[in-house]
Amino acid sequence: MDFRIILLALATFVTGTAENIVIGILPEVASGLDIPIGLAGQLTAVFSITFALVAPMALFVATRLERKAMLCLALLLFIASNLLAAASASYAVLFMARIGMAAASAVACLVATMLAAELAGPAMRGRAIGIIFMGISGSMVLGVPVGMLIGGHFGWRAVFVALALLAAAVLLICLRTLPTMGHGQPAASGYRQHLRSLPLVAAQLVSILMIGGHFMLFAYLAPYLTDVVGVAQGSITLFFLAFGIAGVCGGYCGGWLADVAGPRLAIVATPLAYLVALLAIPLAAKVPGLFIIAMMAWAMISWMISPVVQSFLIATGPQTAEAGVGLNLSAMHVGVGLGTALGGSALAWLPLQSLPWLGGVLAAGAVAAAFVAVHRGAQTTWMTQPDL
Repeated sequence: MDFRIILLALATFVTGTAENIVIGILPEVASGLDIPIGLAGQLTAVFSITFALVAPMALFVATRLERKAMLCLALLLFIASNLLAAASASYAVLFMARIGMAAASAVACLVATMLAAELAGPAMRGRAIGIIFMGISGSMVLGVPVGMLIGGHFGWRAVFVALALLAAAVLLICLRTLPTMGHGQPAASGYRQHLRSLPLVAAQLVSILMIGGHFMLFAYLAPYLTDVVGVAQGSITLFFLAFGIAGVCGGYCGGWLADVAGPRLAIVATPLAYLVALLAIPLAAKVPGLFIIAMMAWAMISWMISPVVQSFLIATGPQTAEAGVGLNLSAMHVGVGLGTALGGSALAWLPLQSLPWLGGVLAAGAVAAAFVAVHRGAQTTWMTQPDL
C-alpha cells in the first residue's frame, strides 16, 4: 500500500477526532458552560451539518486549487478553530469554532478520499478508501478515549489544545512529504449527472439513514452506558476503547468486502447486518459481557458502510466518481446531524432506552434504500448495454 495513503489516513484521523470528541466529554462541556446535555450534544450536530454543506462546495475549490495546498490550508483552519474552542467563554463561541473545525474536516476528508482512490487503482480501491476511514474510526480508538483522559485530568479545554498540536504535526509532515498533486475535475456537470441517477441517489440515502440510525444512539452513548447499562463512570473510557477498536476493523472490513464480494452485494449485506446488531444492543444491555460483544459488532458494522457505499458509487457511476464521493461525504454527515438531532429531541420526551429502537427505524430504511440501489442499478446497466 502506498505510504501516502497512510499519511492521508492520518489527516482524517485528526479531523475525525474533532467530530466525535464532544461525545466523550459531553458531561464536562455541559457542566463547564452550564448548559443542558441535550444542547451540548448539538455541538456534534452542527459539526455534521456544516460538514454536509461544505463537502460538495469543496469539490469546486478543488478544480482551482492544487490538492496539497488545499489539504494544508484545511489543516491550518483546523488548528485555528481548535485554539478558538479552547479559549471559548460561551456556548456561542464554541459553536462557531465547531463550524470552523467542520469546514476544515470536510476539505481534508474529501481530498484524502479522492487521492486514495486514485493512488490505489481499481483492484485495491475499496481497501484504500477503507484505510482512509480507518483513520476516522481510529480517532475513536485513541482520540476519544485519550480525549476523555485529558479532559479528566486537565479539563475539556485542554482536549482542543491537544487536537491543535496534533494537527500542527500532521501539517508539517504533509508539507515535507506530499508531492504536488494536481487539481480535481470540473464538478457541476458531475453533480447534475449523479443526482439524475436513481441507483446512485438511493446509495447516498443508504449512508444517510444507516449513519443517522447509528448516531441516534452513539451521540448519547456515554449517558446510555451509565444510566441504562450500569457502567461505572471510571470504566466508560474502556467501553469507548472497545468500540473504537471494532470501528477501526470495520473501516478496513468494509473495503475488503466491497473488493472481494463486489459493491452490489456489500451494499445490501452491510445495512442488513447493521440492523440486527443495533437491535441486539437493548436486548443485551443487562448482561455486561454480552453487551460488549453486541456493542463491538454494532461498532464494526457501522464503520463498514462508508467504503462500501463509496465503492458502489465509483463502480456504478465511474463518470461521476468525484461528485459521488463529495456528495457521499456530505450524505454521511447529514446522517450524523440527523441522528444526533433526532436523538436529542427524542430525549426530551422519551427515556434513553428508546434510542436503539428509534435508530432501528432509520436502519430499516437504509436496508430498503440498498435494495432500490441494487435493483435499479441492475436495470440501468441492462438497459444501457449495447446490442451484441
